[in-house]
Amino acid sequence: MNKKLIIAKTEEMVRDRLSNERTGHDWYHIERVTKLAQQIAMEENADIFIVTLAALLHDLADDKVVANEKEGMDNIQAWLKDFNIREVDCDHIIQIVSTMSFKGGNNQLVNSLEAKVVQDADRLDAIGAIGIARCFIYAGKKGTAMYDPTIEIREEMTVEEYRKGKSSGLHHFYEKLLKLKNLMNTKTGYQLAIERHAYIEQYLKQFLKEFKLNDTNIVDFIRE
Repeated sequence: MNKKLIIAKTEEMVRDRLSNERTGHDWYHIERVTKLAQQIAMEENADIFIVTLAALLHDLADDKVVANEKEGMDNIQAWLKDFNIREVDCDHIIQIVSTMSFKGGNNQLVNSLEAKVVQDADRLDAIGAIGIARCFIYAGKKGTAMYDPTIEIREEMTVEEYRKGKSSGLHHFYEKLLKLKNLMNTKTGYQLAIERHAYIEQYLKQFLKEFKLNDTNIVDFIRE
């Protein structure tokens, strides 16, 4: 089993599959997550091969990207089996992909070091400067508002409510992004999350400051 060849072929396939993806889950997201996962795996002594393949494949069975999660998972499994990867490794990768999504806080708990590593890497790409950009591009793709102050922030949601309930780009900060630092599984992931978390807190303060700008003087001038 030539691991380098398997990874190269998988990279090529995923890049082709997600080349026209426009919700922030494109190939460049996959590439960033994979590199982060490899970095964390080295620090945490996780299996780099398992981590790399799981990171590369993780969005091909996500309901934000594919129409049918089961079909996506079946395709991933078929892809892995074509390379004669050990069954135990195939099962491990499938388990990682199937449990890493946030789903409004309703996701299953990850139960292996490699799963924790890949989940941390994916969550790191959801915060910081890139995470902010991805948040708003996804909101726009869904047709939701950048921010609607009349909508209440949801603390607890079902998966259905999380995916289809009334929200906005900025609400997603409260409903997911600000929670991720303290949900990191690994020490390395947590350390990497600190700076990114601080950045989105700073951005959020500035956004709300600008959104709530006091226009009294302008109104008074117009009335004159």
